[in-house]
Amino acid sequence: MPVAAVCAAALFFGITIAGCESESPTQAAPPPPATAPAAPSVAPGGATVNPAPAPQATPAPPAPPPKQFHLGAAASALATQARGEAAHGDLPQAQATIERALRIEPDNPLLWIELGQLHENAGEHAQADGMGRKALQLASGDPRAMASAWRLIAESLRARGRNEEAVEAEGRANALAAR
Repeated sequence: MPVAAVCAAALFFGITIAGCESESPTQAAPPPPATAPAAPSVAPGGATVNPAPAPQATPAPPAPPPKQFHLGAAASALATQARGEAAHGDLPQAQATIERALRIEPDNPLLWIELGQLHENAGEHAQADGMGRKALQLASGDPRAMASAWRLIAESLRARGRNEEAVEAEGRANALAAR
C-alpha cells in the first residue's frame, strides 16, 4: 500500500475518532429542571433573591354565545314556498308544505313557529298554542326563538279571550327579546 494512502487513511481515522470524543465548546449542558425556590435565597455576593411569583390562574373562557336556530337549505325553500301559498290564501297547502319541512327538520323550533302562525291565521287558535308550546320546548337556549314562541302563544291566548295569560306570555317574550 502506498505511503500516501496509509497516511490519508490514518489521518481520516484519527480525525473521525477525535471528532467523536471531543465536546464542541458551543454545546451547552442541558439546563436543570426549573423549580421555583420556596423561600428567598442568597446569590453570590450576598444579594437576596426573591422566589419566582406563583403562576396566575388562567381566566375562564368566555361563555359561548346563545344558541341560534337556522333553517337548512331545503327547509328554508319549503318555508318560502309556504309563505307564498299563504299569501295567495291557500292556508291548508301552506300548512302541508311546512309539515313537509318538519319531516326534514323535526326538531327545529322555527318551523313549529311557522306552522303555528299558519294555524293562527286560519283561526285554529288551540292548534297554534300547541305549536308555540312545542317550539318553546325545542328552542331551549335560543332566546330569539323562545321569544317568538311566546309571542305565538300570547296571540293564540288573546284570540281565545284569555287576556291575563296572554299578557303574561307577552311579558316573557319581551324579557327574552331584551337579552
